[in-house]
Amino acid sequence: MTAAARLAQHLEPGALVAIGDGAGAPVGLGAAIAEAAGAVGDISLLLGWSLCRPVETFAPFRSVRALMGGYALRAGLNSGEVEYLPVRLSSVPALLHGPLRPSVLLAGLVPGPRGLTFGTEIGWMQAAVDAGALVLAEVNHGLPHATAGEPLPAERVIVVSEVDRPPIAQEAPKVRGRTAEIGRLVAELVPEGASVQYPPGAVGEAVLDALEVPVAIDSGVVTDAVIRLEGRRLLVGEPRCAYLVGSSELYAWADGRPLADRVELTHDPSRLSRLERFVAVNTALEIDETGQVNVESVAGDAIGGIGGQPDYAFAASHSPGGLSVIALPTAVQGRSTLVERLSAPTSTLRSDVDVIVTERGMLDLRGLGDVARRRGLRALWGE
Repeated sequence: MTAAARLAQHLEPGALVAIGDGAGAPVGLGAAIAEAAGAVGDISLLLGWSLCRPVETFAPFRSVRALMGGYALRAGLNSGEVEYLPVRLSSVPALLHGPLRPSVLLAGLVPGPRGLTFGTEIGWMQAAVDAGALVLAEVNHGLPHATAGEPLPAERVIVVSEVDRPPIAQEAPKVRGRTAEIGRLVAELVPEGASVQYPPGAVGEAVLDALEVPVAIDSGVVTDAVIRLEGRRLLVGEPRCAYLVGSSELYAWADGRPLADRVELTHDPSRLSRLERFVAVNTALEIDETGQVNVESVAGDAIGGIGGQPDYAFAASHSPGGLSVIALPTAVQGRSTLVERLSAPTSTLRSDVDVIVTERGMLDLRGLGDVARRRGLRALWGE
């Protein structure tokens, strides 16, 4: 029996199928779920952080919705084939237990001594299982054992295929010029012993590479920068994250470490805000003159998504001794990143942003009204 036929056995018209995301996504089942959806009919898809295209064509599905924007879904979002849901990651479990309860979760799992587990991420997938989704698994012997928690209940898992394929790899971005200077300036704001959240991409790598004091990592994503931090003896304890994304070296380093956990823990603003000296570093596509942040789209181009930024920014702004930082260059491809009005809805509120950092310097927004913010931000941008 083909994988498509095995999947179709567990689908009914009207079903909502969630596809696991991140580096351990079950990419080998993409063609099979599309074929099964075409055979059964009236199947909807729910997607997460897609590092590669989860299915070759969206045509067989009644609807396709995404919890995260950008990355491999960018073309589908721009064409309208995929509908982006404006939701922060900490709110996703509530959706999965309510109006977006999936009947099936396609997931990449790795076998262990006590059963099948997620490999490089848990994220929102455990919430889908808890909400009652049947797990149709691609068992992947190439995934590291890098997640916390218990194995999935055997009675809730049906193995559809078995492969030996490494996690999706992403090269670390090059850090140079103004990005390196942004990293240096942000690093000056991080006190010794702080817990740090950082974004994927060049800005996040630059910040961790510039740190000169020991820190803990409590972040949505852990990348190769954490290995370099450990190599400089500046990593305190084991990192905590929802996703691991990076090189084969990162996945080998993470194997056997319970690093990745569910978003109910990793993105819980209540837990994070109680951390002493929690520093959240995030970036933006653009900010307005009051400090509001857009991290989703520019000129209708779906570049990113809300993700966990507002969770971390809120928590850091409430942490004793903590700080919520937005770090970005003053211009991208000749376009100023400081705008009078955001070109998309606000992703992170100005009330949850403490400091803005660019390659030109920084501005502490705390205690400033909107008039003073406009004046200070224009000066920072040289306007």
